[in-house]
Amino acid sequence: MTDSARRPLAVFDLDNTLADTAHRQRFLERRPRDWDAFFAAAPHDPPLAEGIALAVESAAACEVVSLTGRPERCRRDTLEWLAAHGCPEGRVYMRRDGDRPPARRTQPDILRRLARAREVRVLVDDDPQVCDDAEHAGFPVVRATWATPSGALRQAQEGEGRT
Repeated sequence: MTDSARRPLAVFDLDNTLADTAHRQRFLERRPRDWDAFFAAAPHDPPLAEGIALAVESAAACEVVSLTGRPERCRRDTLEWLAAHGCPEGRVYMRRDGDRPPARRTQPDILRRLARAREVRVLVDDDPQVCDDAEHAGFPVVRATWATPSGALRQAQEGEGRT
């Protein structure tokens, strides 16, 4: 049951949708992967103009929320990054520290939970599996194809469920 009096949601992924992670992916290309360094470098991510513009545009009709695989310990840096790059204010859903199932499993679950109370107007994400699963569940999707995909990041996301 949705609350039709409230604005619909536009749900945005962060990494490689709003923020360009290319400069920090080197930390995932080594063994063992250096997750601490990977997340510590996140405040230095350049913004992805296409994603930021779409978030700003979406804010005219929707409440913009962010859904990320970043761990909760990165919340302060993430909120500061979003504000510094002109992203609309909104809730940010992050993983609990130590929570590591792949995004393709967790993000559609969160979308369904959000949709019980509000209309989810769109999901914007770069992960093809997350997009496929969200579309299969009936959610409108914009595939964020504006960042350069990283094989190391994709493998780490699916194998270790870290982002």
